[in-house]
Amino acid sequence: MIIAVDFDGTLHTGKWPGLGAPAPYARDVMTRLHQDGHYLIIWSCREGVRQTEMVNWLLEYGIPFDRVNDNHTDGIAAYEGNSRKVYAHLYVDDKQVGGLPTWEEIYEFVREKEAEYKKYRFMEARALWRVKVGKDFNDINKNRDVDVE
Repeated sequence: MIIAVDFDGTLHTGKWPGLGAPAPYARDVMTRLHQDGHYLIIWSCREGVRQTEMVNWLLEYGIPFDRVNDNHTDGIAAYEGNSRKVYAHLYVDDKQVGGLPTWEEIYEFVREKEAEYKKYRFMEARALWRVKVGKDFNDINKNRDVDVE
């Protein structure tokens, strides 16, 4: 999944425009999310010199990311443009309604949403298969001991 993560107040404990220490467990959870195959976009209002400082801070603390304030290349191709608003399946931000959960709660939430996302993607693929082939997966496998649900 594509996950957009705010920087100030979310990944570090300082106040803008300063840079503080990494938020508790932020590095560990970001590393696990990246290792789990998620595409991590740092989503920030920082630009220019402050954005460069942010990127250097992320590198210094070993916090993984795939892009900064930029969309995944698949999204750019699919939507024929690179909107200023970063597209993601999930957004992590200290300003979100209800406040920022702990990083461990964020990780568990992502795991739950990932399961839902994978199920949805499977159902979407199954529906496309029905349209293309005119049969359900289970119709094709009815003589086998396999149920794809």
